[in-house]
Amino acid sequence: MRVLGLESSCDETAAAVVESGRILSSVVASQVDLHARFGGVVPEIASRAHVERVTSVVRAALADAGAGLADMDGIAVTTGPGLIGALLVGISAAKALAWASGLPLVGVNHIEAHVHSVRMEHPDVPDPHVVLVASGGHTRLFRADGPARTELLGSTTDDAAGEAFDKVSAILGLGYPGGPAIERAAEGGNSRAFDFPRTLLGAGSLDMSFSGVKTAVLYAALGQDVKKGAGSVRPGVNVADVAASFQEAVVDVLVEKTMRAARRAGARAVGIAGGVASNHRLRKRLEEAARAADLAACWPPPALCTDNAAMIAGLGALRLAAGASDGLAIDAAA
Repeated sequence: MRVLGLESSCDETAAAVVESGRILSSVVASQVDLHARFGGVVPEIASRAHVERVTSVVRAALADAGAGLADMDGIAVTTGPGLIGALLVGISAAKALAWASGLPLVGVNHIEAHVHSVRMEHPDVPDPHVVLVASGGHTRLFRADGPARTELLGSTTDDAAGEAFDKVSAILGLGYPGGPAIERAAEGGNSRAFDFPRTLLGAGSLDMSFSGVKTAVLYAALGQDVKKGAGSVRPGVNVADVAASFQEAVVDVLVEKTMRAARRAGARAVGIAGGVASNHRLRKRLEEAARAADLAACWPPPALCTDNAAMIAGLGALRLAAGASDGLAIDAAA
Protein backbone atom coordinates (compact mmCIF):
# COMPACT_ATOMS: atom_id res chain seq x y z
CA MET A 1 0.00 0.00 0.00
CA ARG A 2 1.34 3.42 -1.00
CA VAL A 3 0.20 6.35 1.16
CA LEU A 4 0.72 10.11 1.01
CA GLY A 5 1.06 11.66 4.46
CA LEU A 6 0.72 15.31 5.51
CA GLU A 7 1.87 16.87 8.80
CA SER A 8 1.31 20.46 9.98
CA SER A 9 0.66 20.24 13.71
CA CYS A 10 3.19 22.89 14.76
CA ASP A 11 5.98 24.60 12.83
CA GLU A 12 7.01 22.00 10.24
CA THR A 13 5.16 21.68 6.95
CA ALA A 14 5.76 18.09 5.88
CA ALA A 15 4.68 15.54 3.31
CA ALA A 16 5.90 12.01 2.67
CA VAL A 17 5.18 8.89 0.67
CA VAL A 18 5.43 5.50 2.39
CA GLU A 19 4.95 2.13 0.73
CA SER A 20 4.65 -1.06 2.78
CA GLY A 21 6.56 0.55 5.65
CA ARG A 22 9.34 1.84 3.40
CA ILE A 23 9.86 5.61 3.17
CA LEU A 24 9.96 6.62 -0.50
CA SER A 25 10.17 10.34 0.23
CA SER A 26 10.01 12.71 3.18
CA VAL A 27 10.03 16.47 2.72
CA VAL A 28 10.02 18.95 5.61
CA ALA A 29 9.87 22.74 5.36
CA SER A 30 11.06 24.07 8.72
CA GLN A 31 9.95 27.40 10.17
CA VAL A 32 12.73 27.71 12.75
CA ASP A 33 14.07 30.92 11.19
CA LEU A 34 10.61 32.52 11.30
CA HIS A 35 10.12 31.88 15.02
CA ALA A 36 13.69 32.19 16.35
CA ARG A 37 13.48 35.90 17.18
CA PHE A 38 10.37 35.26 19.28
CA GLY A 39 12.01 32.44 21.24
CA GLY A 40 9.18 30.05 20.40
CA VAL A 41 6.46 29.21 17.93
CA VAL A 42 3.96 31.98 17.12
CA PRO A 43 0.73 30.21 16.07
CA GLU A 44 -0.43 32.84 13.56
CA ILE A 45 2.95 32.93 11.83
CA ALA A 46 3.04 29.13 11.75
CA SER A 47 -0.40 28.89 10.14
CA ARG A 48 0.41 31.44 7.45
CA ALA A 49 3.68 29.70 6.63
CA HIS A 50 1.86 26.37 6.28
CA VAL A 51 -0.55 27.95 3.79
CA GLU A 52 2.36 29.28 1.75
CA ARG A 53 4.31 26.02 1.72
CA VAL A 54 1.95 23.06 1.79
CA THR A 55 1.38 22.82 -1.98
CA SER A 56 5.07 22.89 -2.88
CA VAL A 57 5.93 20.41 -0.12
CA VAL A 58 3.33 17.90 -1.35
CA ARG A 59 4.55 18.28 -4.92
CA ALA A 60 8.14 17.72 -3.79
CA ALA A 61 7.22 14.59 -1.83
CA LEU A 62 5.43 13.07 -4.81
CA ALA A 63 8.28 14.01 -7.15
CA ASP A 64 10.92 12.55 -4.83
CA ALA A 65 8.93 9.32 -4.70
CA GLY A 66 8.72 9.25 -8.49
CA ALA A 67 4.95 9.07 -8.27
CA GLY A 68 1.80 11.06 -8.82
CA LEU A 69 -1.36 11.35 -6.79
CA ALA A 70 -2.96 8.70 -9.00
CA ASP A 71 -0.32 6.22 -7.78
CA MET A 72 -1.42 6.55 -4.15
CA ASP A 73 -3.75 4.14 -2.38
CA GLY A 74 -4.76 6.62 0.28
CA ILE A 75 -3.99 9.85 2.13
CA ALA A 76 -3.20 10.31 5.82
CA VAL A 77 -3.09 13.60 7.71
CA THR A 78 -2.36 14.73 11.25
CA THR A 79 -5.58 15.70 13.04
CA GLY A 80 -4.06 16.51 16.44
CA PRO A 81 -2.89 17.31 18.95
CA GLY A 82 -1.27 20.56 17.89
CA LEU A 83 -1.92 24.20 17.06
CA ILE A 84 -5.49 24.37 15.77
CA GLY A 85 -4.78 26.83 12.96
CA ALA A 86 -1.74 24.90 11.82
CA LEU A 87 -3.61 21.59 11.87
CA LEU A 88 -6.44 23.00 9.78
CA VAL A 89 -4.06 23.90 6.96
CA GLY A 90 -2.83 20.34 6.58
CA ILE A 91 -6.32 18.90 6.97
CA SER A 92 -7.75 21.27 4.36
CA ALA A 93 -5.02 20.33 1.91
CA ALA A 94 -5.56 16.62 2.55
CA LYS A 95 -9.32 16.97 2.08
CA ALA A 96 -8.82 18.79 -1.21
CA LEU A 97 -6.47 16.08 -2.47
CA ALA A 98 -8.83 13.32 -1.36
CA TRP A 99 -11.84 15.00 -2.96
CA ALA A 100 -10.02 15.60 -6.25
CA SER A 101 -8.57 12.09 -6.43
CA GLY A 102 -11.29 10.03 -4.84
CA LEU A 103 -8.71 8.45 -2.53
CA PRO A 104 -9.66 7.33 1.00
CA LEU A 105 -8.59 9.74 3.74
CA VAL A 106 -7.67 8.90 7.34
CA GLY A 107 -6.75 11.09 10.27
CA VAL A 108 -3.73 10.23 12.41
CA ASN A 109 -2.93 11.18 16.00
CA HIS A 110 0.42 12.99 16.06
CA ILE A 111 1.61 11.41 19.32
CA GLU A 112 0.63 7.89 18.31
CA ALA A 113 2.58 8.44 15.09
CA HIS A 114 5.68 9.28 17.13
CA VAL A 115 5.24 5.98 18.97
CA HIS A 116 4.90 4.21 15.61
CA SER A 117 8.11 5.84 14.34
CA VAL A 118 10.09 3.47 16.59
CA ARG A 119 8.52 0.47 14.85
CA MET A 120 9.08 2.01 11.42
CA GLU A 121 12.82 2.12 12.07
CA HIS A 122 12.88 -1.17 14.01
CA PRO A 123 10.19 -3.47 12.52
CA ASP A 124 11.34 -6.34 14.72
CA VAL A 125 11.10 -4.46 18.03
CA PRO A 126 9.70 -6.98 20.54
CA ASP A 127 6.27 -6.47 22.07
CA PRO A 128 5.33 -5.24 24.49
CA HIS A 129 7.70 -2.29 24.58
CA VAL A 130 7.60 1.11 26.24
CA VAL A 131 8.08 4.32 24.26
CA LEU A 132 8.83 7.73 25.74
CA VAL A 133 7.56 10.51 23.47
CA ALA A 134 9.36 13.71 24.44
CA SER A 135 9.00 16.88 22.41
CA GLY A 136 8.33 20.59 22.73
CA GLY A 137 4.64 20.06 23.30
CA HIS A 138 4.36 16.61 24.85
CA THR A 139 6.09 14.24 27.24
CA ARG A 140 4.26 10.93 27.57
CA LEU A 141 5.00 7.28 28.25
CA PHE A 142 3.25 4.55 26.28
CA ARG A 143 3.10 0.78 26.28
CA ALA A 144 3.03 -0.50 22.69
CA ASP A 145 1.72 -3.99 22.14
CA GLY A 146 1.65 -4.46 18.40
CA PRO A 147 1.20 -2.00 15.51
CA ALA A 148 -1.25 0.80 16.33
CA ARG A 149 -1.98 -0.62 19.80
CA THR A 150 -0.85 1.75 22.55
CA GLU A 151 -1.71 2.48 26.17
CA LEU A 152 -0.86 5.73 27.95
CA LEU A 153 1.12 5.06 31.14
CA GLY A 154 2.19 8.52 32.28
CA SER A 155 2.70 12.12 31.18
CA THR A 156 3.99 15.47 32.32
CA THR A 157 1.79 17.39 34.72
CA ASP A 158 3.03 20.78 33.48
CA ASP A 159 5.80 21.71 31.03
CA ALA A 160 6.88 19.23 28.38
CA ALA A 161 10.57 18.32 28.43
CA GLY A 162 11.20 20.06 25.11
CA GLU A 163 9.39 23.16 26.32
CA ALA A 164 11.65 23.25 29.38
CA PHE A 165 14.70 23.03 27.11
CA ASP A 166 13.41 25.98 25.07
CA LYS A 167 12.67 28.11 28.14
CA VAL A 168 15.98 27.36 29.85
CA SER A 169 17.82 28.12 26.63
CA ALA A 170 16.08 31.50 26.55
CA ILE A 171 16.99 32.16 30.20
CA LEU A 172 20.64 31.44 29.43
CA GLY A 173 20.60 33.47 26.21
CA LEU A 174 21.46 30.44 24.08
CA GLY A 175 18.80 30.90 21.41
CA TYR A 176 16.06 28.85 19.78
CA PRO A 177 15.42 25.97 19.39
CA GLY A 178 16.55 25.16 22.89
CA GLY A 179 17.25 21.44 22.63
CA PRO A 180 20.29 21.60 20.35
CA ALA A 181 21.48 24.85 21.99
CA ILE A 182 21.44 23.37 25.50
CA GLU A 183 23.14 20.18 24.31
CA ARG A 184 25.94 22.14 22.63
CA ALA A 185 26.50 24.33 25.70
CA ALA A 186 26.43 21.31 28.02
CA GLU A 187 29.34 19.65 26.21
CA GLY A 188 31.76 21.96 27.99
CA GLY A 189 30.03 22.00 31.35
CA ASN A 190 30.04 20.14 34.65
CA SER A 191 26.75 18.29 35.08
CA ARG A 192 27.25 18.17 38.87
CA ALA A 193 27.88 21.88 39.34
CA PHE A 194 24.23 22.55 40.25
CA ASP A 195 21.93 20.16 42.10
CA PHE A 196 18.71 20.95 40.29
CA PRO A 197 15.49 19.24 41.44
CA ARG A 198 14.29 15.95 39.97
CA THR A 199 10.57 16.48 40.61
CA LEU A 200 8.42 13.36 41.19
CA LEU A 201 11.49 11.15 40.83
CA GLY A 202 10.92 9.46 44.17
CA ALA A 203 7.18 9.07 43.74
CA GLY A 204 5.61 5.84 42.54
CA SER A 205 3.80 7.66 39.76
CA LEU A 206 4.88 7.51 36.13
CA ASP A 207 3.94 11.16 35.67
CA MET A 208 6.61 13.84 35.30
CA SER A 209 7.08 17.54 36.03
CA PHE A 210 9.62 19.98 34.60
CA SER A 211 8.40 23.38 35.80
CA GLY A 212 10.41 23.08 39.03
CA VAL A 213 13.77 22.53 37.36
CA LYS A 214 13.04 25.38 34.96
CA THR A 215 12.37 27.75 37.88
CA ALA A 216 15.51 26.52 39.68
CA VAL A 217 17.58 27.36 36.61
CA LEU A 218 15.98 30.81 36.47
CA TYR A 219 17.15 31.68 40.00
CA ALA A 220 20.53 30.00 39.59
CA ALA A 221 21.26 32.00 36.45
CA LEU A 222 19.67 35.34 37.28
CA GLY A 223 19.72 35.36 41.07
CA GLN A 224 16.89 37.06 42.97
CA ASP A 225 16.56 39.81 40.38
CA VAL A 226 14.67 37.69 37.86
CA LYS A 227 12.98 40.79 36.48
CA LYS A 228 16.16 41.55 34.56
CA GLY A 229 14.87 39.19 31.92
CA ALA A 230 16.06 36.17 30.01
CA GLY A 231 19.64 36.20 28.82
CA SER A 232 20.85 38.45 31.69
CA VAL A 233 22.94 35.81 33.41
CA ARG A 234 24.55 37.16 36.58
CA PRO A 235 28.34 37.53 36.74
CA GLY A 236 30.26 34.46 37.84
CA VAL A 237 27.69 31.96 36.60
CA ASN A 238 29.11 29.40 34.20
CA VAL A 239 26.46 28.95 31.51
CA ALA A 240 27.94 25.63 30.38
CA ASP A 241 27.68 24.27 33.93
CA VAL A 242 24.07 25.40 34.23
CA ALA A 243 23.20 23.85 30.86
CA ALA A 244 24.91 20.56 31.71
CA SER A 245 23.32 20.36 35.16
CA PHE A 246 19.88 21.13 33.77
CA GLN A 247 20.22 18.57 30.99
CA GLU A 248 21.34 15.91 33.46
CA ALA A 249 18.37 16.61 35.75
CA VAL A 250 15.90 16.22 32.89
CA VAL A 251 17.63 13.10 31.58
CA ASP A 252 17.62 11.56 35.07
CA VAL A 253 13.84 11.91 35.25
CA LEU A 254 13.18 10.71 31.70
CA VAL A 255 15.38 7.63 32.05
CA GLU A 256 14.10 6.67 35.51
CA LYS A 257 10.46 7.05 34.51
CA THR A 258 10.96 5.12 31.27
CA MET A 259 12.67 2.22 33.02
CA ARG A 260 10.06 2.24 35.79
CA ALA A 261 7.34 2.07 33.13
CA ALA A 262 9.16 -0.79 31.41
CA ARG A 263 9.23 -2.81 34.63
CA ARG A 264 5.55 -2.26 35.31
CA ALA A 265 4.52 -3.02 31.73
CA GLY A 266 6.60 -6.16 31.48
CA ALA A 267 8.33 -4.60 28.48
CA ARG A 268 10.94 -6.38 26.42
CA ALA A 269 12.33 -3.16 24.96
CA VAL A 270 12.35 0.59 25.52
CA GLY A 271 12.31 3.34 22.93
CA ILE A 272 12.23 7.10 22.65
CA ALA A 273 10.69 9.36 20.02
CA GLY A 274 9.95 13.04 19.49
CA GLY A 275 12.36 15.93 19.13
CA VAL A 276 14.02 15.45 22.54
CA ALA A 277 14.89 11.89 21.47
CA SER A 278 17.64 13.41 19.33
CA ASN A 279 19.54 14.35 22.51
CA HIS A 280 22.72 12.26 22.62
CA ARG A 281 22.99 12.30 26.41
CA LEU A 282 19.46 10.91 26.74
CA ARG A 283 20.16 8.17 24.21
CA LYS A 284 23.38 7.16 25.94
CA ARG A 285 21.85 7.06 29.41
CA LEU A 286 18.77 5.12 28.28
CA GLU A 287 20.88 2.65 26.35
CA GLU A 288 23.01 2.02 29.45
CA ALA A 289 19.94 1.58 31.65
CA ALA A 290 18.30 -0.78 29.16
CA ARG A 291 21.45 -2.87 28.84
CA ALA A 292 21.65 -3.20 32.63
CA ALA A 293 18.05 -4.44 32.65
CA ASP A 294 18.66 -6.80 29.71
CA LEU A 295 16.25 -4.88 27.49
CA ALA A 296 16.60 -3.76 23.90
CA ALA A 297 16.83 0.00 23.34
CA CYS A 298 15.73 1.54 20.07
CA TRP A 299 14.84 4.88 18.55
CA PRO A 300 14.36 6.46 15.14
CA PRO A 301 17.02 8.52 13.35
CA PRO A 302 16.86 12.29 14.00
CA ALA A 303 14.82 12.87 10.82
CA LEU A 304 12.03 10.71 12.27
CA CYS A 305 12.35 12.15 15.79
CA THR A 306 11.39 15.69 14.85
CA ASP A 307 7.99 16.33 13.26
CA ASN A 308 7.67 14.60 9.90
CA ALA A 309 5.01 13.16 7.61
CA ALA A 310 6.63 9.75 7.12
CA MET A 311 5.37 8.60 10.52
CA ILE A 312 1.91 9.95 9.63
CA ALA A 313 1.85 8.03 6.36
CA GLY A 314 3.21 4.91 8.06
CA LEU A 315 0.55 4.80 10.77
CA GLY A 316 -2.10 5.94 8.30
CA ALA A 317 -1.26 2.98 6.07
CA LEU A 318 -2.03 0.62 8.95
CA ARG A 319 -5.40 2.27 9.48
CA LEU A 320 -6.22 2.12 5.78
CA ALA A 321 -5.17 -1.52 5.57
CA ALA A 322 -7.56 -2.26 8.44
CA GLY A 323 -10.40 -0.74 6.43
CA ALA A 324 -10.58 2.67 8.10
CA SER A 325 -11.65 5.72 6.13
CA ASP A 326 -12.59 8.96 7.87
CA GLY A 327 -13.70 10.78 4.74
CA LEU A 328 -14.06 14.52 4.34
CA ALA A 329 -15.73 14.97 7.74
CA ILE A 330 -12.46 14.79 9.70
CA ASP A 331 -11.54 17.83 11.77
CA ALA A 332 -8.70 19.12 13.90
CA ALA A 333 -8.42 18.44 17.62
CA ALA A 334 -6.00 20.72 19.45
